[in-house]
Amino acid sequence: MDTIKNTANFVGDKVQSATSGASKETNKEVAKDSNVPITDRLQSAGNAISDKAKEQKHETSAEANKQAATH
Repeated sequence: MDTIKNTANFVGDKVQSATSGASKETNKEVAKDSNVPITDRLQSAGNAISDKAKEQKHETSAEANKQAATH
């Protein structure tokens, strides 16, 4: 039963990681766009940093769940 739970958690973490990664890239593009007001660019830059941290957190969790499911 734990293997099924760990596998489901692994899949969920991979999806969340991909979502955070996509959001990070979108925010990076907004931050680089000189046609966007500076306040929005700064906010997007901060959001990109936050998204990167979330992406890494989910990748780490996914790897732990993968290891737990295989052992």
